[in-house]
Amino acid sequence: MTTGTDTLTRHWIDGAWQEGSGSIAVVNPATGQTIAEVPSGGAAEVDAAVMAARHAFPRWAATPLADRVAMVLAIREGIKARSGEIAASITAEMGSPTKFANSVQVGMPMATSKGVAGLAESFPWTEEIGNSLVVREPVGVVGAVTPWNYPLHQVVAKVAPALVAGCTIVLKPSEVAPLTAGILAEITREAGLPAGVFNVVHGTGPDAGEALASHPGVDMMSFTGSVPAGRRVQEVAAGTVKRVALELGGKSANIVLDDADLTQAVKLGLGNCFINGGQTCTAWTRLLVPQSLHDEVVEMAVAQAAKYTVGDPTDESTRIGPMSSERQRERVEGYITQGVSEGAELAAGGSGRPDGLETGAYVRPTIFSGVRPGMTIAQEEIFGPVLSVMPYADEDEAVEIANATVYGLAGAVFAGSQERGLEVAKRMRTGQVDVNGGQFNPLAPFGGYKQSGTGRELGRYGLEEFLEVKSIQL
Repeated sequence: MTTGTDTLTRHWIDGAWQEGSGSIAVVNPATGQTIAEVPSGGAAEVDAAVMAARHAFPRWAATPLADRVAMVLAIREGIKARSGEIAASITAEMGSPTKFANSVQVGMPMATSKGVAGLAESFPWTEEIGNSLVVREPVGVVGAVTPWNYPLHQVVAKVAPALVAGCTIVLKPSEVAPLTAGILAEITREAGLPAGVFNVVHGTGPDAGEALASHPGVDMMSFTGSVPAGRRVQEVAAGTVKRVALELGGKSANIVLDDADLTQAVKLGLGNCFINGGQTCTAWTRLLVPQSLHDEVVEMAVAQAAKYTVGDPTDESTRIGPMSSERQRERVEGYITQGVSEGAELAAGGSGRPDGLETGAYVRPTIFSGVRPGMTIAQEEIFGPVLSVMPYADEDEAVEIANATVYGLAGAVFAGSQERGLEVAKRMRTGQVDVNGGQFNPLAPFGGYKQSGTGRELGRYGLEEFLEVKSIQL
């Protein structure tokens, strides 16, 4: 990937590229080579970006809704026009396989943009309750902090509804995969978005992220990332009592009932565990199966896992690329080692790099069998291609195991009938459940229970996050 353009390596503040002090290396995890550098921003850069956003807010909030929607669609067209470049950027900066990067990493933000733009006209911006006129207005300046696993989708899922709502934005993308945010900034300029409406400040969480969360000029923080980092955002933001929306981690359970289609359950279940190399917050990392079917399901899963080619993410045949960084590779390796030490049976994969991949942040796709609920690999988010197969005695125990973590982001049920699957899905304490492989819906609310976060993204519910409600008595 070529990264010679300066537009990818500077802050974007008030409609212009801004130099910054310090630098953060952007490393290609497949090769270990530095492919670019971004400035290491902090309080000064955040303050300049927030001031620009505050200055731009009144005019943008007063811009007719139709024009705001048109701008979101224009940005979407810009993403479409540069989709190949964006996909290559994502593959280079965080290792997402090129086929997945083109279809999902670029496809999802285009779908979510179109979705929020399409619902704007029918959205209840005003309503009458007795003698009161209830008006929904933009919350103001939004501070957005996004992770490295979906460098464009996680940004657009915040930026598109915020723009439709009439908000202005200061984005701090992950320092691990920041280059795609630079391309998006360039796209917003080409689309004609007014200066100051969308700003990008690069930097680390403790420096730029905390400065953004604590800034009195920021009216709302929208954060996607780990639970510890989310807690810190909430703590820092509390000083100014601003709104905070958190989309955090997950340890999602896939409950396979005794009358389910095992072939479908295992194929889709493994695919949703290994998606994006397992670096997906909704990944179905716990496969819950009846005790009597445990061994059969493990055998099927191992056979299916053999189809997941690990290697160069620029190769069209690769299904699992490297982890996003060497640090993430070491984290996943640590969990695999811990799983073995706690007594889980290693059915496939294990520690160490895959054969023929002596360099790069690669791990072996791993399947553990006989995993018990109290094991670390059954409780903590690994964020890698690691599946835990867990036996259960009956349906009640399956639901109990599924709910027995601090997380509640996603999950799945496979059953002989949709009706039975739906009943079990309703018992799961999680924000999103797929029954028999139900397809992802970009208009449906997305978010979690418990420590998986607060608030919702996508569709009407995602738009509401960026709005205040005013009651006017007549």
